[in-house]
Amino acid sequence: MTAIFRAAVLALTAAFLWAPAARAELKLMMFEQQGCAYCIMWHNEIGPIYPKTQEGRTAPLITQNLREPLPEDVSVTSRPLFTPTFVLLRDGQEIWRLEGYPGEDFFWGLVNKRLQQEPEWAAAEAGGGS
Repeated sequence: MTAIFRAAVLALTAAFLWAPAARAELKLMMFEQQGCAYCIMWHNEIGPIYPKTQEGRTAPLITQNLREPLPEDVSVTSRPLFTPTFVLLRDGQEIWRLEGYPGEDFFWGLVNKRLQQEPEWAAAEAGGGS
């Protein structure tokens, strides 16, 4: 083992051992189904913008067909009945829900208000606002 390689391994090991605990992973899961007019409206009004916003950086969007089984690493308090339903997940566990799409202004306000309660919001804000 070369000295440079050994030093790199030691540095990575030290960084791993002394690294602060990882932050929770937030995701915004959108339950949708084919033919849902409000889902289409959301995708037209919000979809292209969402990943570029602080909200999208804090809680990236994942979509889920309403009728399909949930991924094994996702747990919700109850199965959504309506589309769209937005479920905020922390490490795969539901922590908040918005049923329906109330329009662009209300959507941003509701999601923003909820995300401001999360430590990840401050981290995203420090990394550059939307």
